[in-house]
Amino acid sequence: MSVRFGVFVPQGWKMDLNEIDDPVEQYEAMTAVAKAADAGPWDSIWLYDHFHTVPQPTLNTTFECWTASATLARDTTRVNIGQMVGCNGYRQPSLYAKIASTVDVASHGRLYAGLGAGWYEHEWRAYGYEWPEVPQRMGAFREAVEIVHKMWTEDRPVFKGKHYQIDGPINQPRRKPQFWLGGGGGEKVTLKLVAKYADGSNVGNGDAALIRQKLAVLREHCDTVGRDYATIAKSTTIEVDPSWPTAQITDRVEQVVEAGCDYVIFYIRRLAYDHEPLHRLAADLIPRFA
Repeated sequence: MSVRFGVFVPQGWKMDLNEIDDPVEQYEAMTAVAKAADAGPWDSIWLYDHFHTVPQPTLNTTFECWTASATLARDTTRVNIGQMVGCNGYRQPSLYAKIASTVDVASHGRLYAGLGAGWYEHEWRAYGYEWPEVPQRMGAFREAVEIVHKMWTEDRPVFKGKHYQIDGPINQPRRKPQFWLGGGGGEKVTLKLVAKYADGSNVGNGDAALIRQKLAVLREHCDTVGRDYATIAKSTTIEVDPSWPTAQITDRVEQVVEAGCDYVIFYIRRLAYDHEPLHRLAADLIPRFA
């Protein structure tokens, strides 16, 4: 199986820019990683859609996802740019679709537009968003996915749901980026939406057993709706310590590929300060799975 690879840029969310004091230099450190990936065999770079740091909200930089996506689209020329994943609660879905169309044009068609239901409660509350319970949040997400699809495929889409309504918005330039939906959570809602609408999904967080479980469900949903399962990119995320030897990382990749993934996205710690692991994986690991 041919496997594609992506890498998260240091964005601040995991407090991975804290050793740099100047915000401008922090941003340039993020951009430098994107450019390094752009120069190598990496298929994509990725950002998180969060406003505050994790695991605790601290007074440290976290760059906003879509602003950074747009600037990185202009700072690179080849690599695809994705969000893992956009939080539906932060942008009305018709606006999300318009933003994504704009960034897809800016990137010359290199956008992997990610969308999920959202989970980071303190962020929602801190920024003034109402925090709904899971059924309401998933219901809104289901409607949002349909609206976004309509915005990308219809001239004057109309939708009247419980959570959202649109009445003929014009999305020009009308672009349909690759659509990636978060798939690590609900098997009944999210993975069903993946089967119907998505070009890619992220499952399992590197856990091979969980990946098998989720992908078995996804395959069933694809069979139900008549979707070719092979047309969906099945990705997972592996967090890498820079001290790990390539052989150890290769073993992890082999496990998730055997479980059914054809796309692996690395989060590499301390990448803002040392690009060596990025280049080492590009030279020693990626060619093995081409």
